[in-house]
Amino acid sequence: MKKTLYSVFDFLLFSNIFMSLCAVAQGLLTFYLIGAKPVFTVLGLLFTSTLGIYNFCILATKPSDPANSPHKRVRWFFSHNRLMVTFTIVSLLSLIPLFVLLSMESRILLIFLALISFFYSIPVFTIGDHKFGLRHIPWLKQFMISLVWTMSIVLLPVLEAQHFHLTGISLRDTTILIAKRFLFIAALTIPFDIRDLFDDRNSGLKTVPTVLGEKNAYLFCQILLAGYVILLLIFKNSWFNHDFWALTLSVALTGWLIFKSKWEKNEYYYFFYMDGMLILQYLLVLLVNGVWSFL
Repeated sequence: MKKTLYSVFDFLLFSNIFMSLCAVAQGLLTFYLIGAKPVFTVLGLLFTSTLGIYNFCILATKPSDPANSPHKRVRWFFSHNRLMVTFTIVSLLSLIPLFVLLSMESRILLIFLALISFFYSIPVFTIGDHKFGLRHIPWLKQFMISLVWTMSIVLLPVLEAQHFHLTGISLRDTTILIAKRFLFIAALTIPFDIRDLFDDRNSGLKTVPTVLGEKNAYLFCQILLAGYVILLLIFKNSWFNHDFWALTLSVALTGWLIFKSKWEKNEYYYFFYMDGMLILQYLLVLLVNGVWSFL
C-alpha cells in the first residue's frame, strides 16, 4: 500500500501534473482577488499549457544519460519517456481549441508567452561555436520564469474577466496585482537555483545565486517577499482585511520554507512543499474567509 502511494505521489510530482494544479490554483486566486467568477477556459488552459511546456522543457534538455542522473525527477521522467511524450503532445494539442475560445487580447498575450517559453528552452542563439537559449543570459532565467508565470496566472484571468464583464478592476490595481505576484513567484524560483548552485557554476549559467552567492540569494528572497507584503497593503486599498492576513500568512510560511531549504536538499521538499505554496496560498484565502464568515 505504501509503495503504491509513493508511486502515485511520484507520478503527480514528476509528471508535472502537480505543477499544473499549482497554476490553476493561482489562476483561481486571481479570479477571487478581482471579484470575478472563474472562467473555466482559462483554468483549462493554465493546466494544459503548464503541463505541456514543463514537459517539453525537460524533453528538450534531455541529458546524455538520464538513467544515471543525480536527480530523481530526471530518472523518473525518462524512465516513463513514452508516457511523458504522449502527455506533452496531448496537452499541447489541447491548447488549440482553448486558444480559439479566448479573446483576441488573450491570444496575443499567449503567443508572446509561447515565444518566450520556446526561446527560453531551446538553444537557438549562437556566438561562435557556443549555442544558448534565453535561460543562459545572466540574470534572465529568474526574470523569464517569473514573467511567464505572472502574465499567465494574473493578466490572462484579468483579460478574460474584463472581456466577459465579470470585473471592474482598475489598471492601477491590475498593475499592483501583477507586481506583487511577480515578487512571490521570483522568491520561490531562487531556492531551486541555490540547490543547483554547483552545477550552474560548472556550466557557466549566471543565476541569482551564482552572481550574489548563496547567503545573499537567501536574503534577496526575503526582500522580495517583504516587497510583496508592502504591495498587499495598497492593492484595492485593502488595509488589514481577511485577504491581507491570509496572504501574509502564506508569505510567512514561504519565507520559512525558503530559510529551511538551506538544509533540505531533498527533491520532494522543493517540488511538493515549495511549489505547493502556490496551492496553499489559495486555500488559506478560502479558509480564512470561510472561518470569518462562519463566525
